[in-house]
Amino acid sequence: MNTLAKALSFDPEFMWVELSDGRRLGVPMAYFPRLLHATQEQRTKYEISGGGTGLHWDELDEDISVEGLLLGIGDQSTSCHALGM
Repeated sequence: MNTLAKALSFDPEFMWVELSDGRRLGVPMAYFPRLLHATQEQRTKYEISGGGTGLHWDELDEDISVEGLLLGIGDQSTSCHALGM
Protein backbone atom coordinates (compact mmCIF):
# COMPACT_ATOMS: atom_id res chain seq x y z
CA MET A 1 0.00 0.00 0.00
CA ASN A 2 1.33 3.42 -0.87
CA THR A 3 -0.83 5.36 1.58
CA LEU A 4 0.68 5.45 5.05
CA ALA A 5 -0.26 7.18 8.31
CA LYS A 6 2.04 9.94 9.42
CA ALA A 7 0.11 11.58 12.30
CA LEU A 8 -3.08 11.30 14.40
CA SER A 9 -5.29 13.75 16.21
CA PHE A 10 -8.63 13.52 17.97
CA ASP A 11 -11.72 15.60 18.56
CA PRO A 12 -14.67 14.49 20.72
CA GLU A 13 -16.17 12.31 17.96
CA PHE A 14 -13.45 11.55 15.39
CA MET A 15 -9.96 10.19 15.04
CA TRP A 16 -8.17 12.15 12.29
CA VAL A 17 -5.46 10.30 10.40
CA GLU A 18 -3.03 12.32 8.31
CA LEU A 19 -1.90 10.23 5.37
CA SER A 20 1.36 10.36 3.43
CA ASP A 21 -0.47 11.26 0.22
CA GLY A 22 -1.83 14.47 1.79
CA ARG A 23 -5.32 13.27 2.65
CA ARG A 24 -6.82 13.60 6.12
CA LEU A 25 -9.16 10.76 7.03
CA GLY A 26 -11.86 11.31 9.68
CA VAL A 27 -12.93 8.09 11.38
CA PRO A 28 -15.80 8.03 13.91
CA MET A 29 -14.46 6.77 17.22
CA ALA A 30 -17.70 4.81 17.56
CA TYR A 31 -16.07 2.37 15.09
CA PHE A 32 -13.47 1.58 17.78
CA PRO A 33 -15.03 1.22 21.26
CA ARG A 34 -11.68 1.04 23.07
CA LEU A 35 -10.78 4.48 21.71
CA LEU A 36 -14.27 5.84 22.28
CA HIS A 37 -14.17 4.88 25.97
CA ALA A 38 -10.51 5.84 26.53
CA THR A 39 -9.36 9.07 28.10
CA GLN A 40 -7.82 11.74 25.89
CA GLU A 41 -4.47 10.97 27.52
CA GLN A 42 -4.78 7.27 26.63
CA ARG A 43 -5.70 8.14 23.02
CA THR A 44 -2.57 10.21 22.59
CA LYS A 45 -0.29 7.33 23.66
CA TYR A 46 -0.21 5.74 20.21
CA GLU A 47 2.50 4.41 17.97
CA ILE A 48 2.50 4.48 14.18
CA SER A 49 3.66 0.95 13.39
CA GLY A 50 4.83 -0.91 10.31
CA GLY A 51 6.30 2.19 8.74
CA GLY A 52 2.85 3.80 8.68
CA THR A 53 0.68 0.77 7.85
CA GLY A 54 -0.77 0.47 11.35
CA LEU A 55 -1.76 2.32 14.50
CA HIS A 56 -1.11 0.81 17.92
CA TRP A 57 -2.13 1.66 21.48
CA ASP A 58 -0.28 -0.62 23.88
CA GLU A 59 -2.19 0.53 26.97
CA LEU A 60 -5.55 -0.04 25.24
CA ASP A 61 -4.55 -3.26 23.44
CA GLU A 62 -5.76 -1.68 20.18
CA ASP A 63 -4.30 -2.22 16.72
CA ILE A 64 -5.79 -0.61 13.61
CA SER A 65 -4.63 -1.04 10.03
CA VAL A 66 -4.56 2.00 7.77
CA GLU A 67 -5.77 -0.17 4.89
CA GLY A 68 -8.77 -1.22 7.00
CA LEU A 69 -9.59 2.42 7.74
CA LEU A 70 -9.51 3.26 4.05
CA LEU A 71 -11.88 0.35 3.41
CA GLY A 72 -14.26 1.55 6.16
CA ILE A 73 -13.63 -1.43 8.44
CA GLY A 74 -14.23 -0.81 12.15
CA ASP A 75 -13.42 -2.90 15.21
CA GLN A 76 -13.38 -6.59 14.34
CA SER A 77 -12.64 -7.97 17.81
CA THR A 78 -15.21 -10.07 19.60
CA SER A 79 -13.91 -9.10 23.04
CA CYS A 80 -15.35 -5.57 22.80
CA HIS A 81 -18.74 -6.87 21.73
CA ALA A 82 -18.77 -9.47 24.49
CA LEU A 83 -18.04 -6.74 27.04
CA GLY A 84 -20.86 -4.55 25.71
CA MET A 85 -18.39 -1.96 24.42
